Amino acid sequence: MKALKIQVFGRVQGVFYRASTKAVADQIGIKGFVKNLKDGSVLIEAEGEDFFMNDFLDWCKYGPDDAKVDQTIVEEIEVKNHQNFNILKK
Repeated sequence: MKALKIQVFGRVQGVFYRASTKAVADQIGIKGFVKNLKDGSVLIEAEGEDFFMNDFLDWCKYGPDDAKVDQTIVEEIEVKNHQNFNILKK
């Protein structure tokens, strides 16, 4: 099991990035959350099996069609045993 904190910069708000992230996470069994930050970036905390986490991280670096990801900052964090994947409001 691997847990990551992923901050995504670029045109990632107002382009269904959070909803698309949840759909991908739910599809491959990733748990955690996604939320918009005040600086215009998106914060994701995600945990799951290593193989699926690698695929999820690859997806986060591109996002949905209307997004333009300029940068991702990834940090390995402690597993928190999230029960599902949620979209959090600010």
